[in-house]
Amino acid sequence: MQGVLSPLLCRPLQRVVAATGLGGLCNAAPSAAAASEESGAGVQLHMQPTFGFLFDIDGVLVRGKTPIPAARKAFQKLLNSQGQFLMPVVFVTNAGNCLRQKKADQISHVLGVPISQTQVIMSHSPLRMFKRYHEKCVLVSGQGPLLDIAKQYPFENPITIDRLRETYPLLDMVDHDRRPKVLPSPAVELPKIEAIVLFGEPVRWETNLQLIIDVLLTSGCPGNPYPQATYPQIPVLACNMDLMWVAEAQSPRFGHGTFMVCLENIYKKITGKDLKYEALMGKPSELTYHYAEYLIRTQAAAKKWKRPIQTLYAIGDNLMTDIYGANLYNRYLKEANSRRSSKARVQAKAAGGTRSATISQEEELDNTWESELASATATSCRSVLVCTGVYNPHTEVPSDTRESITETVFHGHRDFRFDPALVEPDHIVPDVDAAVDLIFQLENFAPNASRRTS
Repeated sequence: MQGVLSPLLCRPLQRVVAATGLGGLCNAAPSAAAASEESGAGVQLHMQPTFGFLFDIDGVLVRGKTPIPAARKAFQKLLNSQGQFLMPVVFVTNAGNCLRQKKADQISHVLGVPISQTQVIMSHSPLRMFKRYHEKCVLVSGQGPLLDIAKQYPFENPITIDRLRETYPLLDMVDHDRRPKVLPSPAVELPKIEAIVLFGEPVRWETNLQLIIDVLLTSGCPGNPYPQATYPQIPVLACNMDLMWVAEAQSPRFGHGTFMVCLENIYKKITGKDLKYEALMGKPSELTYHYAEYLIRTQAAAKKWKRPIQTLYAIGDNLMTDIYGANLYNRYLKEANSRRSSKARVQAKAAGGTRSATISQEEELDNTWESELASATATSCRSVLVCTGVYNPHTEVPSDTRESITETVFHGHRDFRFDPALVEPDHIVPDVDAAVDLIFQLENFAPNASRRTS
């Protein structure tokens, strides 16, 4: 799924484009000379690339179910004579209502290129790293084959909202037609729910909101009355924070982020406390990009390449998810070494008894990343914006140059701090085919030579 950017949010970016003389980028691909100048080196034939691609799907490869014409042309350039990818390629989508294999099959059909499920990251893919919850009883919310999706990670004891409603039929009372006609017999108690996993937007929002709140306020025992104090609540892991998304309709549709806004506000209205998340997954979360980098690294290792993949190119159509996420992860890569060094000093002092060490939630998440995925070898993540989806390159530049991007409505999640620098792409191109050409130029990569030697 893709989030939706207010037209106002595009305007300062257009001003930057106009000021730098790049206003025609969405009408014509950058020249080889310009790309060569930016790379600062003459053309060299790199038989083994040191870069990888992270492709968004909706708005980059397809619009709804309709393929974007440039997609097939672009991907033919990424293959050798045997139909194998010349460099690591991963597809990063915020969709979450199907299994990875089904999404891989859909992409293969669109591109005419064989795609493995190991090349696909769904919004819920990083759940594989949260092993401490895999044996626990977890409540799952969303739609599609939820139990199949949950068990692939593998969550061994998932409980759906429907099963919870069947066990406790008196909890779901909004729809009068679904209320029990006779008083049900005492329910068979379910195991205590120890965590909640939000996979995506559900169908019956009122039912999911009510029962999730019941689980939160009873610490996992929804058949019990609310106690006086239930804070902090049981862990909540959420996938896909897109507030809205675009497909065939003329106007945006609610996404899972909108459902999360409802849940957060109901919880706070009842308890006076903020709902806390154990983890937020899907773009623009750093966690998703770190997992993508791990898959890129895995592909390179499978080919027995000796040179590490140093640069990731994230190609997307949405400033608030694709560009924000890529730039946020680029910032993480730049700061990771200094954070690890700082953490080591704190722990060393604590071990020596000089003072107590406190590890932040962010640092704890880093520990999870490094233990499950190992440290990233990439040193940068470059963002490339295409003009075939959410982003509107024709938005009028405001006459008042004092108008700021910070004055617009922020469509990101509550827990993500807004930073104007994070929604400025490194490059803007007309479509995914132009993006591939630009990246080859920046990397001095000659795909034809690689085909001959592969």
